[in-house]
Amino acid sequence: MKRGSGVLMHIASLPGPFGIGVFGEEAIAFAKQLKSQGMTYWQVLPFSYPGMGNSPYQSFSAFAGNWLFIDPRRLMTKGLLRADEVVGAEYNVNKWRIDYDFIRVQREKLLRLSYTRADENLKNNVRTFINENKWVDDVAMYLAIKDANYSKPWWEWSDEKLKNYDKKALEEVRKEDNYLFHAYVQYLFCTEWADIKSQINELGIKIVGDMPIYVSGDSSDVWANRDLFKMAKDKASEEIFEKVAGVPPDYFCEDGQLWGNPIYDWAKHKKTNYDWWMNRIAENYKLYDIVRIDHFRAFSSYWEVIAGAKTAREGEWVKGPGMDFFHEMDKRFGDSSRIIAEDLGEMTPDLVEFMKVCGLPGMKVMQFAFNPNDDCVYLPHNYPANCVAYTGTHDNNTLLGWLWEVNEAERNECLKYCGFEGNNWGDGGTRSASCRAIIKTLWMSHADIVIVPVQDQLGYGGDTRMNTPGTANGNWMIRFSNDDLQSIDNAWYKDLNRLYRR
Repeated sequence: MKRGSGVLMHIASLPGPFGIGVFGEEAIAFAKQLKSQGMTYWQVLPFSYPGMGNSPYQSFSAFAGNWLFIDPRRLMTKGLLRADEVVGAEYNVNKWRIDYDFIRVQREKLLRLSYTRADENLKNNVRTFINENKWVDDVAMYLAIKDANYSKPWWEWSDEKLKNYDKKALEEVRKEDNYLFHAYVQYLFCTEWADIKSQINELGIKIVGDMPIYVSGDSSDVWANRDLFKMAKDKASEEIFEKVAGVPPDYFCEDGQLWGNPIYDWAKHKKTNYDWWMNRIAENYKLYDIVRIDHFRAFSSYWEVIAGAKTAREGEWVKGPGMDFFHEMDKRFGDSSRIIAEDLGEMTPDLVEFMKVCGLPGMKVMQFAFNPNDDCVYLPHNYPANCVAYTGTHDNNTLLGWLWEVNEAERNECLKYCGFEGNNWGDGGTRSASCRAIIKTLWMSHADIVIVPVQDQLGYGGDTRMNTPGTANGNWMIRFSNDDLQSIDNAWYKDLNRLYRR
């Protein structure tokens, strides 16, 4: 990963007429804007279909794409939709917030309508796509059965054979038109993104993707691969899983975070040479140029909580697969140089050692840096070259929001460290003097890659924050208009990148 810089913005946050960002002209326009700023990287959030709380980190599949990103205009050019139908899909009630409830229903109707116009040649392409990708078969069967069971989780399905992935019973599901529809949707997603990504790459912009380490309990992944997870051993128990994932108390939450995702049975994965995981990484390498693995520390050790616990405080650290996993990865892919390790959170001694051994770039976040009494690793003068450094991530407040909410001692330390002078630190906007001082300090650092969320380029406050960990509502909804993005001072960033050789 060469020295460079980039911007963090979710595809869903792009402007456009459909109520959510899509794989369309707006994505290309944003990539061109990044190029005009001298940027090299566009970091996105997971392409997974959003699940509980609209989070892309809680999805029905670790492999399937978010069909809300499919551009209706591109379907029109393929003869699958009419112009009036595309216009009818526009949603301009609010340019700055995503109405997931409305868009989910509207977009599915549109995709089902387009499917009725798919000719046999297109359907044959979809069948080939299924044959070449086992995950597509699992996803299409899972969703078709889920539709027939009123969207209930797989463990509540009425047919025991289908619930238990009986291969003979599943042959009947594959004959259903609804099965082929769901595979068709994934085919559209993958082919549209491949085209858009190639255009972005031609501009010299690399896509940094984001892969959640865990999967949802109610997912095609667990349904089709139960032996790879720690399932409840007591059949009479109300709990489906024996153990679930979370993190101990930390900067974000005093009770920790109880995510509830099932825990991998790493001993079973090892027996298969981590085949499920290797297939997952291969699919992510198709989607992205570089992959950030969220909660990377779980490969070293992870926080395991007994299912049914009230908070994550009741968990314990358990040893992960360690370097054995990455040795297998190197065999499959040559090396691990396309991986960024999200190593934030509690820095236990085993994690420090593991990061040294694996040699992958970790992450640094400036907002964690400015305790006046601590020379911590998040201060820019302490950054090694082999890291990716941020003003903040999608889980942080915006820079301006943070400046307003952090205690006065930390704020003053930050502003002094970054060479900010004056009393207007609270001013926002794209020319915010305080935000610019902090961003400039980040760019000056040794970090090979520096990333700024688009909110910080805009100098926006906490009301544009993407996610507040530990909260269930109001997250993942922020969008930006064309006017917002056009207000960014591209020339300032271009000069910043020139000045600090990024």
